[in-house]
Order: sequence, then C-alpha cells, then structure tokens
Amino acid sequence: MKNSIKIFTVLFLLLGGTAIQAQDKKANNIDNSNIALQGYSPVSYLDLGLAQRGNKAYKSTYKKINYYFTSAEQKATFDKNPSKYLPQYGGFCAFGTYAGAKFRVDPNKFIVKDGKYFLYLNDVELDAKGLWLNEKNHKKLVAKANDNWSKLKSTYN
Repeated sequence: MKNSIKIFTVLFLLLGGTAIQAQDKKANNIDNSNIALQGYSPVSYLDLGLAQRGNKAYKSTYKKINYYFTSAEQKATFDKNPSKYLPQYGGFCAFGTYAGAKFRVDPNKFIVKDGKYFLYLNDVELDAKGLWLNEKNHKKLVAKANDNWSKLKSTYN
C-alpha cells in the first residue's frame, strides 16, 4: 500500500508538472526552453523604449519562465518587481488578441503606453502595429483585447 501511494505521488507530481508547463505555454509566448520575448529584455522595452536582445548571463526565472537582460542592473530592476515588466497578453500580438487570436510577434514591433508594452506581429501582408496605431483609440483596443485575453490565455489557439 505504501508503495502504491509513493508511485501515485510521483506520477501526480510528474503529470502535474506537465500540466503546469502546458498552461505556461498557453498563457505565455515562450519557446521550448521557456524563454520569454525571444530573449529580448523586458526592462529595455519598458524603461528605455528599446528592443534589446538580452544575454543569458543575466537571466531571471519568474513563474518558471526565463527572461534575459542586457546587464546585471537590468536583472536587479526586474527582480525587484517582475510583474511590472511582463509583456501584455503573455507576449502574444496585441492586435491579434484584440481580434481574438494568438500570434507570435516580431520583438522589434512594439509600443509603450500607460506604463505597459505591447508587442505585435510583423507580416508582409499585415502590419499589426500599424493597424493598432491607426485605430487611434488605444483604450478601446486594450479593453477589447483584455476581454479576449481572459478567454485566450487558457487556449493553444
């Protein structure tokens, strides 16, 4: 009986970990190494308004997701308040989220507004950032995207 409990516990932990990792991939635009933002620094987006590729020597892990930074100072800044530096919509395209779908982004296509940063898909046929900016009603777009995100974050869409 004790062995059955041990086996069940081990299986539960293994399968539960897989479910948690799957949930991370649903709600976050991460690669197979759980790296967010394709390795770009979240602090650079918000504090500098720049898309800068981070260095794995300056890495933080927050909620099982890895973030890279350009310096030890950026890493320390993130570590003090990680939730401030998380991308909107788990790092998926803001315009796609507004439209009800998840799209991977071009890390160089972004805007910073109201203390948050929004990433966008860049496609030859569709300039999602341009569409967002042309709408000229950021608050309306964010409200709709937020509403859609409450459903999308639990799907693989």
